[in-house]
Parts: sequence; structure tokens; C-alpha cells
Amino acid sequence: MESAANEPRVIVIGGGIVGLCVAWHLARRGLRPLVLEAWRAHAAYTGNAGAISHGSVAPLAMPGVLRQVPKMLTDREGALHIPARYWLKAMPWLLRFVASARPAQVEAAAGAMASLLFGALERHREILAAEGALDLIREQGQLYVYRSAEQMAKDEPALALRRRHGQRMEVLDRAALAALEPEIAPAYQAGLFLPDHGSSVNPARFARVVAEGVRRMGGEIREAEVRAITTEGRRVIGVATDAGDLPADRVVLAAGAWSARLLAPLGIRVPLETQRGYHVMLPDAGVRLSRVVSPYDRKVFITPMEEGLRVAGTVEFGGLDAPPNEARALLLLKDLRQVFPHARTEGFTTWMGHRPCLPDSLPVMGPVKAWKGLWCAFGHGHLGLTGAAPTGALVAAAMAGEKPNFDFAPFAAERF
Repeated sequence: MESAANEPRVIVIGGGIVGLCVAWHLARRGLRPLVLEAWRAHAAYTGNAGAISHGSVAPLAMPGVLRQVPKMLTDREGALHIPARYWLKAMPWLLRFVASARPAQVEAAAGAMASLLFGALERHREILAAEGALDLIREQGQLYVYRSAEQMAKDEPALALRRRHGQRMEVLDRAALAALEPEIAPAYQAGLFLPDHGSSVNPARFARVVAEGVRRMGGEIREAEVRAITTEGRRVIGVATDAGDLPADRVVLAAGAWSARLLAPLGIRVPLETQRGYHVMLPDAGVRLSRVVSPYDRKVFITPMEEGLRVAGTVEFGGLDAPPNEARALLLLKDLRQVFPHARTEGFTTWMGHRPCLPDSLPVMGPVKAWKGLWCAFGHGHLGLTGAAPTGALVAAAMAGEKPNFDFAPFAAERF
């Protein structure tokens, strides 16, 4: 589809996987988007766990989360840690997080997330099929493992939410678990198999493939540091970058954890926090694994990828500017050995990235009411890869005037 020469320009701020998927769907509609990406080593899309988890509808803040706060503040090796230097900065976000754990809000958030993630794997296939890269998806399901049936029962509130929203699950005893993944340590006696889930074998290559599709369909991707969204009256007219001003009829803000900084000058405050995540990449772990494995007690994802075995997880608050904490990354090796005691760790590399997280676990998506021409697509938290393809399809369709059967209201920036 070709756009007219005078087609108003759409600028997408952010070349992460969410911004690229929005741009891909815009380009497919002939809108020729310009994607502006400030290269960042810590962009979340390059180092995520690769999981595509459309059933992950339970928000991070579940009823009873208040009891976990002291551990978050004091346990250096906990799955979620807030260092003392960051307590004061994190406290407003943490208070909102705890407040969002009320049962009614949890149910509402789960329903909204289910509406967004419905058909996520199909949306990923849609893009990759068009780009001739279906080999990027592994469709072998995902496996959650537990040390006992009693430990699995502790996960029941989140599992019940998933079931209510149509998630298919198979409960496994030790024999069935070992039949599926023989090398899992015998300490894990129970499992939950999610056959409809999948994963990406290389999230960074995934992003490159989507970017190539954007260019193929007439879009442009340019490296630039966006310093401000420019306005006139109550409408957006472009962006100011380190290379000068660029005009635009519409702007999509998809800058991940950096998005709040660009909204604040427009009078829009969103409680966006970076939950710094880590991974270790093992080029030759000596572990035969067919799918994503996630141990409940370790809160990590162990994913077979093209370049080796990736162990991703942990949550650390620390802001956008602090350097990576190598000790947090090394905890992942301990997590791996709990599940696969004989894994080889020679030659491992570490990585840290910024997950853009909001207290209610819902991203900010859709048009901004106060500013004509401004759209948002950020804040997907731990589900950036999963949510990228459906977000791209929905936002681009709405921008093109197609009126998708989707309610953007629960995701509005104004909800805060």
C-alpha cells in the first residue's frame, strides 16, 4: 500500500520492540512512520527472557502483597529488591503498587490485560510470517515448576485468575515433569505446563526483523535523542531532537522506561518506574531444554535460545542512571543451579535492562485526550515482548481510523 506524497508524518519515539511493532503496523497501512531511537545498551527488548505469555494476566500486585514489602526492602538476594539508597524515591510508587492490590482492582486489571494479550502469539506470527522469519518463535509451551504441591497451592490466586480468562494448564506430577524435561532437579516435584505459550529464540534478532519490515514498507528508522515533544495550542506538532526539530502530524510515545520524562513537560504525570532486570547468557550450558522453564521459588525464566541458554529475572529498583549491579546478575547463576545442578557456566555474559513498570501492571496505550495527535504505547513491564505485537496492531488500527474492538480506557494515561 502506498501513501500519498502529502501524507502527514507519524513519528514513533522509541525503537524498542513495542515501538517497532507499532511502526510495522503503521507502515503496513501506508503511513510511512519515522522511528526515532536513541541507542541504549539497557533497552529491555535486547535482553528479555524471550517468553511470549498471553496468559500472564495476573498483575504483579496481588492481595497480600503488603506482607512482602519488608523483604523487598531488606533482602539483598530477594527476587525483588529495593536498595536503601532508593527507598525514598521508590516509596510513592510502592504505595500505589500496594493500593492496586485490592481485589476489585486486581480483577479489573486482569480483565484489561486479558483483552490486550488475547491472540498475542497469533499477532507475533502475523508479523514474522510476513517477514519470512517464523523460525524466531518456538512453540513448545512453557513449564512452571514447584518443589511441592503445597508450594503450587501458594500460587493459586494468580493461577485462578489465569483460568478465569481461558488459560489452558496441565498439572504435572514428578513423573510427568521428568518426562517433559528430564534434566530438572528432583527437588522439583510438581509442574504446570502451559501448552499454548511460546518463546522467541532471539529477541534481539526479532527486533531487527521487525525493523527491516518497517523499512521494506516505506518507513524510516533514525538514531536521534528526542529531547521534547513540541506542541502548538493543544496539539502536537512534532519533536525536538539533538539533531533539530522534526515536524509531525501525530506522535507515538513508545520510549519505554524513558517515556515519563517526555510526558511531564506536557503536564502529564505517570508513575512509571524502571524495574531493572538482569540476565546471564551461557553459550554452552550442557543442558538439554525444549522450552521456557520457570521455577516458582526462584522467579526466573530459563530459556533455550539460538546463542545458548538465557537465565533472566530478578527485579531491582535503582532508577535509570545507576550502573548495573553485577551481584544481582550473579544471583541468576545460583537460581540456575537450583533447577539444573550440573549446568556449565563457563564463558557466561551478563546484561541489565530497564523494564518500564506501572503500579497496576497495565501499560499506557492509546490517545492522550489533552493533546491532539499524541498517542502512547509504553509501560508493558515484564510483558514487553508478549504485548508488543498486539499493542502494535491495536494502536496502529485506531490511528488509521479502523475502530478496533478494544477498550483503551483502562490503559489511558489519564487514569493516574
